[in-house]
Order: sequence, then C-alpha cells, then structure tokens
Amino acid sequence: MYMYTKLAVIFFLCCVSIVPKAVFAERAQANKAKVRCGWFDNPTPQNVWLHDRDGEWTIGIQGGYQAEGEWPDFTDAQWVETNGSHGHGCACLKVLDNPQDMSIVRILSGHATALSRCRQDPAIKNKEPQ
Repeated sequence: MYMYTKLAVIFFLCCVSIVPKAVFAERAQANKAKVRCGWFDNPTPQNVWLHDRDGEWTIGIQGGYQAEGEWPDFTDAQWVETNGSHGHGCACLKVLDNPQDMSIVRILSGHATALSRCRQDPAIKNKEPQ
C-alpha cells in the first residue's frame, strides 16, 4: 500500500510541475501585450468594439462582459456622435487580448488619434462604424 501511495505522490508532483508550466506559458503567450489601432466603436452604453486590421474585438457588452482598464479620452474633433454622446473614433490601445474569442481582456493604455488615421488606413478605411 505504501508503495502505491508513494508512486501516486511522485506522479502527482510530476504532473503539477510540468502541466502548469505549459498552461502558464500558453497563457502568457496569448496574453502578450499588443498595440491595436483602429475604430473604437461605442454605439450605445457599455457596448464597445475595436475594429482593426485583424477584425472586430469585443471590449464590452451592456449587462455582461467588460474589459478591464480605461477607455481613451476623445476630443470633439476625434469623435463622431451617432447616438447622443455615443459614437466612434480612432484609437490605439495597448491591450491584452484573447484571439480565440476576439475579446480585449485588459486595456493597459490607450490614446485617441485623428479620425484621418483610420480613414486613410487601407486595412480599415472601409470599416468606419455608421
């Protein structure tokens, strides 16, 4: 009985030391900070997406998911109002993202840029929110 217990402990320790390292390494790779620039779309309260060259990234859904971190501040010249104070602008965000579900996990920093930056970017100029 003692022999089986000892083998079980050794097996457990091997798994505990190997598996988490692989899992954490994968998560660290997936959560490497990236700078994403594109259309910051906030059409209604708490509903927010970033449209960049890689697609549409979810930042927040009203009553549900919300990425951690602060949204960038936009001046009147950098913001297009489409629904009261809601609308869209062009921004660059340093983020941790989740490519599997196209979500922004955390906004580490960010800044608004001129609308012309997104309007002239060949990858996203035709993706300006309405």
